[in-house]
Amino acid sequence: MADMRTALDAGLPRLGLSLPQDIRQKLCDFGAAVVEQNKVMNLTAITEPEQVARLHLLDSLSLLTLTELSGKRIIDVGCGAGFPGVPVKIACPEAELTLLDSLGKRMNWLETVLPSLGVKAECITARAEEAVADRREQYDVATSRAVARLNILLELTAPYVKVGGLVLAMKGTAAREELAEAKNAISKLGLKLEKVADFPVDGTDHAVIVLRKVAPTPKAYPRRYAKIKQSPL
Repeated sequence: MADMRTALDAGLPRLGLSLPQDIRQKLCDFGAAVVEQNKVMNLTAITEPEQVARLHLLDSLSLLTLTELSGKRIIDVGCGAGFPGVPVKIACPEAELTLLDSLGKRMNWLETVLPSLGVKAECITARAEEAVADRREQYDVATSRAVARLNILLELTAPYVKVGGLVLAMKGTAAREELAEAKNAISKLGLKLEKVADFPVDGTDHAVIVLRKVAPTPKAYPRRYAKIKQSPL
């Protein structure tokens, strides 16, 4: 996986990040573990080592440029194979990470592989709209990537975040279009847009929509997923 490490080393300065050698190696070890497990489980369509570095590892690490995450409680909603949460945790060990996804096989794999890499994280197998019942407004940051359109996604993530905390929604070329259609959701859920940060990757548009929690999310949210999907805010 030398190509993965080379691409990671080349990409970090472009993000303005400097990470110790052991952290870089652990990031690549996790990337390699994803590629290996993907042979028997559908984790990612991205399997070339260089692309794993750019589109998974560096893409995830872009969150470190947006806010101080050391010592923060982070929940990665719909974490899939562990992106962006696991690379963030590896690069920022002082953060406290919860990984949440409804697919048990993925979560079982993460529960096995992360301790073998020395990565501590809580893994929860549940739907986001259900797991929030006993975790409401307990996190400093909620992250997500490739989960749903923003007006749907925010109803699933905002309830987890404390007032004063952040929702970091990782998006692609449709980021601003989704933002425009989510104005009502942002207002109703107690959020306020801070900025949209662009991170071009391999000629494609990647962006992080940064929203601040400025008021408690009404208890009526989140609704059942069928209702959220049928009638987005």
